[in-house]
Amino acid sequence: MPGHSPRRSLVAANWKMNGRSAENRAWLEEFGRAGDACETVVCPPLVYLAQMAQGLRDSGIGVGAQNVSERTAGAWTGEVSAEMLVDSGADWVIVGHSERRANFGETDEIVAAKAARAIEAGLKPIVCVGETLEQREQGMTASVVARQLDALLQRCPVEQLCTAAIAYEPIWAIGTGRTATPSLAQEVHAAIRAQLAAKDSNSAEQVRILYGGSVKPANAAELFRQPDIDGGLIGGASLIAADFRTICAAAE
Repeated sequence: MPGHSPRRSLVAANWKMNGRSAENRAWLEEFGRAGDACETVVCPPLVYLAQMAQGLRDSGIGVGAQNVSERTAGAWTGEVSAEMLVDSGADWVIVGHSERRANFGETDEIVAAKAARAIEAGLKPIVCVGETLEQREQGMTASVVARQLDALLQRCPVEQLCTAAIAYEPIWAIGTGRTATPSLAQEVHAAIRAQLAAKDSNSAEQVRILYGGSVKPANAAELFRQPDIDGGLIGGASLIAADFRTICAAAE
């Protein structure tokens, strides 16, 4: 893929709060093995993490969690540490998803702390950044994304992000059926890479920047052709194994 030479595409499935043991087994059976050209990760709800880690053991597909605590251990009822995720078979973790920021009050600082904790424990974070419709309409996209990224870079040097990923989620395009045009998405991805490059240009070339705004089989190939879009963080479309496979094939 032009412009992608240093980076292998990454496609991650965010199942959100969906799934049942039997459905998960059927998904695994239908999806089968991953292709070689594209790195693939599945992030099920926490209670199914061990099931999926077991089911994907020899498939070449990574397993991730959808959230992690910024704390190490102790009296934090209901929280789960990075070490526990590793122990359950996770390789990856989604950090700072727009739903966590909006619905659970996660600030830029909390998101950065979670990413740092994940890296410290040996997990690879997929760190989400993005703007709301209101912010986009006010012309604040660049400043909002830069602020979120800046908080991350204060805790995690760019070289630590080489094995991780950043996901750009235009919040106005999630679950709304609206998608940023490929050129619009590319513009933000390029700005993200430029901000990383200002800290360390070599590392910035290696960091994978994923697009997370309603990627579907119909628009995946066009999005993934953009020089700074290195794959996707896929929500609803990842629940259907055949659709997710099509999207992964587009990234290859």
